[in-house]
Amino acid sequence: MAEGCHASPVSAGSGAMALLGAWAALGGRPAPYGKGTERLLPGAARLPARAAWCLQELPSLLLPAALAALAARRPAPDAHRPHRPLLLALFCAHYFHRALIYPFFTKGRPFPVRVTISAALFCTINGLLQGYYLTYCAEYPDDWYTDIRFVAGIVMFFLGMGVNIHSDHLLRQLRKPGEITYKIPQGGMFAYVSGANFLGEIVEWMGFALATWSLPALAFAFFSLCFLGNRAYHHHRFYLEVFPNYPKSRKALIPFIF
Repeated sequence: MAEGCHASPVSAGSGAMALLGAWAALGGRPAPYGKGTERLLPGAARLPARAAWCLQELPSLLLPAALAALAARRPAPDAHRPHRPLLLALFCAHYFHRALIYPFFTKGRPFPVRVTISAALFCTINGLLQGYYLTYCAEYPDDWYTDIRFVAGIVMFFLGMGVNIHSDHLLRQLRKPGEITYKIPQGGMFAYVSGANFLGEIVEWMGFALATWSLPALAFAFFSLCFLGNRAYHHHRFYLEVFPNYPKSRKALIPFIF
């Protein structure tokens, strides 16, 4: 265990995140944002989607970066090894896009304030957990770059990120400015699943867990699978109910299977 690392908070935080993921999967309804928001939280106070996305995702970018900056002032004995900074940079890269790029292109509906606060709290805890582990706890051998777990994880991470970003782009193109009607997504992985954007992010975090080979990242990947998988399932049901001509061969999340 690296000097300065406290294993108990890391284990407790990881366990709590895994339990939260299981609750999200078994709780029935997905978080009340996006499709069906008015039905789930009628009359709730709301923020513009762009402001909400930026505010809620920003902690997962700023907090790990701050931890890394603080640690750089007191370098660890193995600070010359670039594995930990590289892996932390992957985490921050996702949230740089999600907090500072994605919001300025989104055409989403206004977010309930309570959902934004809940998401910001989760991103704060997760940002601290992932950042703390990769800054103070993670230990990797010098040849970790050639390990199959690292290589496969990096490939999965960027593949998932590509699918996620491309799918978000396709969703944005469905609506013209000012248009609020729903349409059937087409192209990319949407040819196979209703939740192509969710599938991409799940693969991304599974790759991150594999590349970091860490308990916090595994817990986050499990949470993402449960939380986003639940959303994909309900989005799929929504499309089937609203569009009589919805492609019958299209699955919810996993091509040809589910």
